Amino acid sequence: MGMLDILLQGSISFSLLVGLVVLLIYFIASSIFRSQWHKNEPPGPTPLPFLGNLLQIDLKKPYKTLMEFYKKYGPVFTVHLGPKKVVVLAGYRTVKEALVNHDDVFGDRDPMLIFQELSQGHGVIWNNGEPWKEMRRFCLTNLRDFGMGKKACEDKIIEESQHLIEVFKKQKGKAFDTTQSICYAVSNIICSMVYGSRFEYDDPEFTSMVNRITKGAIIFGSPSIQVYNIFPTLFRRIANRRILLEMNAASQKQNSALFSHLKETLNPQRCRGLVDAFLVQKQKLEEAGVTNSQFHDENLFITVFNLFAAGTETTSTTLRWSLLFMAKFPQSQDKVQEELRRVVGERQVQVADRKNLPYTDAVLHETQRMANIIPASLPHKTTQDVTFQGHFIRKGTTVYPLLMSVLCDDSEWEKPHSFYPPHFLDKDGKFIKRNAFIPFSAGRRICLGESLAKMELFIFFSTLLQHFHFSPPPGVSEDELDLTPQTGFTLTPSPHKLCAASCM
Repeated sequence: MGMLDILLQGSISFSLLVGLVVLLIYFIASSIFRSQWHKNEPPGPTPLPFLGNLLQIDLKKPYKTLMEFYKKYGPVFTVHLGPKKVVVLAGYRTVKEALVNHDDVFGDRDPMLIFQELSQGHGVIWNNGEPWKEMRRFCLTNLRDFGMGKKACEDKIIEESQHLIEVFKKQKGKAFDTTQSICYAVSNIICSMVYGSRFEYDDPEFTSMVNRITKGAIIFGSPSIQVYNIFPTLFRRIANRRILLEMNAASQKQNSALFSHLKETLNPQRCRGLVDAFLVQKQKLEEAGVTNSQFHDENLFITVFNLFAAGTETTSTTLRWSLLFMAKFPQSQDKVQEELRRVVGERQVQVADRKNLPYTDAVLHETQRMANIIPASLPHKTTQDVTFQGHFIRKGTTVYPLLMSVLCDDSEWEKPHSFYPPHFLDKDGKFIKRNAFIPFSAGRRICLGESLAKMELFIFFSTLLQHFHFSPPPGVSEDELDLTPQTGFTLTPSPHKLCAASCM
């Protein structure tokens, strides 16, 4: 019995020790939370020590939990992702006030850890200050020089739409997955502006680059990467992080080969794309003896990767949603095709036709609103202490502008949760703009490729609807088409197939 007593005492002592450690951690964490607390800080769910509100958040669909918190706590509220405090802005009035009226306070980017690791403070998406301003100016100027928003770009999109039509025709009306072909077509537009040329859809180097973008978009939004961003020390060895680092290294290797070829054939008097313009500027600065500029090899890769990824993923995802909506809502598809036949006929659709195609334009806008592909925008960060709508927010606080709450704001939209193109039409059937339509975000961090995306969406969508009628696979009704998004870094359609029957 003496040995049993010793074991029991040891067990009790160990349990007591564990209990004391847990209490110590609790009090330390609680003191940290209290030290960060201010009496006028935004309300929110009570956080647990260390975990914050993670147990209350659906990491597969975090935007849904944030929408529920919005209903409970109001348009400015706080959530704790582990020990990290995040202020969420919700509703059109609140998001606009922050991003547009106070863009100097809410305009900085707060990169998630995985993106910090991959970008190393370079590029045009995840950095701040003068480096970001300089690269954004450079990208905007040169993308415009290489056609963004101009007739030259329109011609490239029209040419690419013909390649896409041929791919769809080869399916001969049978059900197929539109993902790859649409991604390749969209990616070729940004490639022609960045690298100076398009690629064939069977080019293995090109397809591997694009496929990595689509695969990466899913992994970036996975629960394991979200948890890694919050607790990096504990989850540094997760498989998805390793996969992303390997994919990034492969992209770097491919781009290095492309850059080397472009450098060898560079003609400073005749730049073919943004890479050429970057190399010319780098050369000029080196000749002038400038050693600390933003024009160096690492920044070239990250900037090009930012443009390639953003210019591929978001527009192709929106186009895929547009075709899925047409198959799901055949009455809307019929109206689009009737309008195209009446206004355009069999000739190629052009950007100038948009003003005469109000219903088609309304369908595209409603697609963007309903698809809601980046529901919480990209994270922002406050540049100073601020009192906003009566709430105190500290300098350096991470801020999520909840775009989903704007695009589904029931005070702004008649049918916020339904696919309803008349949201963008007046009583006479003319197209109208809506203030709460901000799928590209707003303020100084608005998407720099907005004009390019709008042109691509209009020409690709209208051209495809001229040539094909989209429907569910045989044996599947419109009602059975699933509109549940596949959650990743963007909200993409769940895997599906469509039939594209020729109608010309």
